[in-house]
Amino acid sequence: MAQLASLAQALDYTFENAGLLQRALTHRSHSSDHNERLEFLGDSVLNFVVAALLHYRFPDMNEGDLSRLRANLVRQSALASLAAHLSLSRYLRLGEGERKSGGFNRPSILADTLEALFGAVYLDGGFEAARHVISRLYQPMLADLDSHTLGKDPKTLLQERVQALRLELPQYDVVDTHGAAHDQRFDVVCEVRELGIAAQASGTSRREAEQGAAAQALVIIEREHPPATTPGPERRQASSRRHRKGKPPRASAAMSQESE
Repeated sequence: MAQLASLAQALDYTFENAGLLQRALTHRSHSSDHNERLEFLGDSVLNFVVAALLHYRFPDMNEGDLSRLRANLVRQSALASLAAHLSLSRYLRLGEGERKSGGFNRPSILADTLEALFGAVYLDGGFEAARHVISRLYQPMLADLDSHTLGKDPKTLLQERVQALRLELPQYDVVDTHGAAHDQRFDVVCEVRELGIAAQASGTSRREAEQGAAAQALVIIEREHPPATTPGPERRQASSRRHRKGKPPRASAAMSQESE
């Protein structure tokens, strides 16, 4: 329960009914008391709250552009990124098969679980509680919102992320194909080698699998290499020089703050 208390702190919401929180974190592979109904409810609450946030933030924007912005803010990759920020993978309740297949890092599971959490907050504390949780989580994303850059797929977003870090572009490799010719599936690995990331996904086409692998790689980067602490080439080289001289690397300001 201590773990769940830390999640409640991250959400800035304390559940009266702890059972709702447990259910929101439970994937259908774990037990019959799973989170799919909460996910259905949370999806509707999320769409309404985000629509309202955009309505007030962009008073002169037309309906079509508002719909486009909302769609991108509630898409799987955006939700998975927010889930990674909450370290939601630490709290998931998955069946053995999902655990072994890497379900803790699967964007679809993370996104669905976050929607289930929104539904659980709504049932536990009402609409204002859900609005507060959603608005707080989305505030950094809304603050940096650029209406001209949304609508990009995971591969494009990942490429832009690694380019901003001055790293080599991600590499995509088909590691397996299986199934009949008319129902073939592709397993693709996306590697960001300088960060030691190798994310795998499956799809009915190579493109679909590549997009899924890129989305998973983005989730891992958000969780393990936050923007404030991701080492660029210059920092890594300086760190290596200090190691060669027998000196321990100095902690960055961001890392020092995290350890306090």
